Amino acid sequence: MNGLLHTARLPLKDGDLLAAVDIGSNSFHMVVASYLLGQLRIVDRIKETVRLAEGLDGKGGLDPAVRERALECLARFGQRLRDIPPSHVRAIATNTVRRLSMPQAYLTPAESALGHPIEVVSGREEARLVYLGVAHEQPPKPGHLRLVMDIGGGSTEFIIGSGFEAIERESVQVGAIATTRRFFPDGRLSKRQWRQGMAAVRAELQQFTGTYRSLGWNEALGSSGTARALGEICAAMKLTKGAITAEALPQLRDRLLAAGHVDDIDLPGLSDERRPIIAGGLMVMEAAFDALGLTRLAVSKAAMREGILHDMIGRGGSDDPREASVTALTERYGIDRAQAERVERSALRLFDQVAQDWALDADDRLMLIRAARLHELGLAIAHSKYHLHGAYVIENSDIAGFSQQQQQFLAALVRTHRRRVHKSDFDALPDRLLPAARRLAALLRVAVVLHRARDSDPIPELGARAGKDGLVLTLAARWYDRRPLLKADLQGEQAYFPGLGMTLEIEAH
Repeated sequence: MNGLLHTARLPLKDGDLLAAVDIGSNSFHMVVASYLLGQLRIVDRIKETVRLAEGLDGKGGLDPAVRERALECLARFGQRLRDIPPSHVRAIATNTVRRLSMPQAYLTPAESALGHPIEVVSGREEARLVYLGVAHEQPPKPGHLRLVMDIGGGSTEFIIGSGFEAIERESVQVGAIATTRRFFPDGRLSKRQWRQGMAAVRAELQQFTGTYRSLGWNEALGSSGTARALGEICAAMKLTKGAITAEALPQLRDRLLAAGHVDDIDLPGLSDERRPIIAGGLMVMEAAFDALGLTRLAVSKAAMREGILHDMIGRGGSDDPREASVTALTERYGIDRAQAERVERSALRLFDQVAQDWALDADDRLMLIRAARLHELGLAIAHSKYHLHGAYVIENSDIAGFSQQQQQFLAALVRTHRRRVHKSDFDALPDRLLPAARRLAALLRVAVVLHRARDSDPIPELGARAGKDGLVLTLAARWYDRRPLLKADLQGEQAYFPGLGMTLEIEAH
């Protein structure tokens, strides 16, 4: 399985297949598309209602029966993906996996069942992908702002965007399953419970709705299962032609509450699989209409899975959102670009000489570039322990385009680029990423030491090779001997390298 989760540009040609796996809190989806003339054509869809969120307990544990149900589904998906190149497959997990206290205990067997790495994304990154999918499915009008709402099983995403770019992104911990379990735990439906639930959900939405309403939008779209289900109910009740409106929602709510119990809900057009969670979904929708002042919400056929496919096409190129994110961080924290470029050039010179022996690929190369560009981010906070400050910012920010694992990987490189390396520095990474992380950290450390003087003069004859247990660095003896401080720094690095599980040898000739 690819170590860094496909950060390099895909070498696509006509007829290639791409696949996206959406591991949601309610349903698992897989979409397979053919790439033709720069466009995507959907050739296969598979959906299974897993209800992963139903297995989540209050302590971040996952019910064994639900866990097994999820693994069986992923194994079936894996069979369909068997003939698609790994670099053309991207699997993403969302809210429920984010809330697990020990996510790796689930992800390791899940990745084995699927046969591919699984990325866990933040709520705001999920929102960006949802918007991207909707925007490509229904191209927006130039200059128009669009509100997109996606009510999932565990969370709800709200996005305002223009064109194909998300301007505002929010993710709130209210979803169809979570809200149903919270306010109707025994299945009984009442007006009192509904009023209490509405007040609680509206309170959750107040943190951003003022900003959204002041920004405004020209049209509003709903994405994913809850919006589609409610749109179909509105059409079946002849309230609308498939849209969701402020006039229709109270009629749906009154009919739902009249059932008295979740099991007895009888709404036209409602599927059996959606019935157990429709109460929570409808509550979130009505609260959102109220908080945002919505009058009408059209329903989109697209969702995050389509966004994943379109995101894969642009990754690694000039339109990769991660490039814009790294540039934004560089500007926001006033990083010395000249120094970052010096470190990057030398790190890549070393990388290119050891990549084959160390089994490093184009994905790893891109991650090393980003680490070099951001390694001094923490200086904006304080010089003392600036590597720790920088790592904290990277690990805990919502950075567009990055999964949580990619942020943790990047943070680990920044954290370990200087000073002593602690065993816990790589604890957040799954075992499959550890060899690459330690090797990239070694290359970045050496590059940083080589440019500690911030001298713009190039380094002559900079060489590297993979040793038996580590890195062998070769330098021009005449150049090296004239730099006693550098010599002392590199000798100090030899004492730190065992923390990476390797040695550093220096040869001057």
